[in-house]
Amino acid sequence: MGDVIPTHHPARTLVLCFDGTGDCFDQDNSNIVQFFSMLQKGNRDEQMVYYQAGIGTYTVPEIATPLMSKISKTLDMMIAWNLDAHVMGGYEFLMQNYTVGDRICIFGFSRGAYTARALAGMIHKVGLLPQGNRQQVPFAYKMYTSTTDLGWKQSTAFKKAFSMDVDIEFLGVWDTVSSVGIIPRTLPFTTSNSVINTFRHAVSLDEHRARFPANLYNRPTAHEAALGTQPGEMPKVDVKYPGPPHQQQRSDSGKHKTMRAQEREFTESEGRNRLTDVLEVWFAGCHCDVGGGSVDNESRHNLARIPLRWMIRQCFLAKTGIRFHGELLRTIGLEPASLYPEVLPRPEALEVSALDTFAKFKKPKDFETIEHNAHLTEEQEELIDSLCPIYDQLSLAPHWWLLEFFPTKERVQDEHNHWKKEITVNAGRGRIIRAHQHCDECTINVHRSVKVRMEAAELLPRGKYTPKARMHNTTMKFVD
Repeated sequence: MGDVIPTHHPARTLVLCFDGTGDCFDQDNSNIVQFFSMLQKGNRDEQMVYYQAGIGTYTVPEIATPLMSKISKTLDMMIAWNLDAHVMGGYEFLMQNYTVGDRICIFGFSRGAYTARALAGMIHKVGLLPQGNRQQVPFAYKMYTSTTDLGWKQSTAFKKAFSMDVDIEFLGVWDTVSSVGIIPRTLPFTTSNSVINTFRHAVSLDEHRARFPANLYNRPTAHEAALGTQPGEMPKVDVKYPGPPHQQQRSDSGKHKTMRAQEREFTESEGRNRLTDVLEVWFAGCHCDVGGGSVDNESRHNLARIPLRWMIRQCFLAKTGIRFHGELLRTIGLEPASLYPEVLPRPEALEVSALDTFAKFKKPKDFETIEHNAHLTEEQEELIDSLCPIYDQLSLAPHWWLLEFFPTKERVQDEHNHWKKEITVNAGRGRIIRAHQHCDECTINVHRSVKVRMEAAELLPRGKYTPKARMHNTTMKFVD
């Protein structure tokens, strides 16, 4: 189609999209489906796309009986029982289709976001197998998940013997959730990963369920990657992009090597000399108000459209080359000319009083019913979206409260880059935001639409909006 932007890009893009827990194409689609629907799909020479329904929506082929299939789906939705199949599915797509020069871009929501980050981690640790090696994929995944000293050595040897060393151009996720397994565990390179050039994360300010803690990108610890292939030992199949040099790292010699220490050693041994470009921005709303799926597809306005537009703009700012249909971008309030050939600076956010000039409704619930064909600017769309209802699952589905009083472990990173574990009882409290998880200036990036909502007390059913997140020694920096 002639409306595709960018109109030309020297590299082909491979775009993988992983949906959230229980999400697939239905009457209340997530941002992953919305995002995927706008991608160019008809020219394999320019772009190839892959969509995977969310955890808990399908089973692996080996489970044949209806009863076992239902049990598998239920366990998958509860604790990501089939996480390995989800990760390997994306890996196989890349293995079968990647050629030298392709740009890999991966997106995900909820546990699908964790799947996306695990796939990137697998590519870092064991590399990407050449086309046609499907029988090797399960073994490669086993190498990836092993975190023993022997496992790290074997994964290095496996990567050198069988794989290509490739980068991830862009990884974009909405509200990552990592509660996987009966005993939750962290897979290698899911919290930091040097093969990712650009990482973007839209995070919920108001999600407060115990099983939905924010899974943020962390600063590398002192030994996270000094195992693995040495510089020059593996031929590079793509071009490295320059970036800032690594900061000086503290030595943890003499201490037991945690998985984070092994990650650090692995990365440093590969000679990677840049930091990932990381941006995490907080948005108003609960989990599905950020990743989508709270409202019917027929509803034009909802909170989730704001982080959807933000993510697409980030794709253009990072010059990923991902190709979108311009006319479909307009349906979510994005003007193609503001994104390509250059991303234009955004005008100032509209004040609430501007509603008088273009909106005949004043109640947030009514904003969802505005006609789809009504033309609005992006700033008008954002103003209306920012005032739409928040869908809190602890209120809408009280059975979630059963998990609120179970003790849970929380991993936190202190100001010295060291990790420690805390045991807490959530009891419906908001997420904790600590300054050192982001930057030394004690600020966090919050989308400007949050400020608009905070200043619109008279239009909100519950009065003044205050984010549920608990901020420890932090201030908010409003960004667009």
